Amino acid sequence: MNRRTFLASGLTAGAALSWPLRGAASSDGFEVTRTKAEWKAMLSDAEYRVMRREGTERAFSSPLHDLKDKGIYHCRGCDQALYSSAHKFDSGTGWPSFWQAIDDGAIDTKRDWKLVIPRTECHCSRCGSHLGHIFDDGPKPTGKRHCINGVSLVFKPA
Repeated sequence: MNRRTFLASGLTAGAALSWPLRGAASSDGFEVTRTKAEWKAMLSDAEYRVMRREGTERAFSSPLHDLKDKGIYHCRGCDQALYSSAHKFDSGTGWPSFWQAIDDGAIDTKRDWKLVIPRTECHCSRCGSHLGHIFDDGPKPTGKRHCINGVSLVFKPA
């Protein structure tokens, strides 16, 4: 097997594995549910693409990235409290980053194979909206980096 065949096989396998996950942020089994039309009516196109279709906003595009105020970051889809400003840090990645969620029950996670390399995807546990990904390169005490799309969040000052 040559390198070209190997790479093509890997990309094809990755695409096949990720296909069922596309749009996986459905309303099934969550406390807060809405129809596709209701989600589209309440969210901008960018918010819908990220929160309901598991997209990613452009790095450094969110006004929440540089925000240093004290307060709580809530889910744009259902207003559940997700992250505290006390857990926010500058990761240099271009997205608001936190070393932990506000509590263990605020987010749900699943494996994401969209880029062939597995990642941990996180969603709001109340409405299923896609938030971002969790990586193992964050600061102490958790060593985690919750790399969150700003369009998925609403900041409420303390």
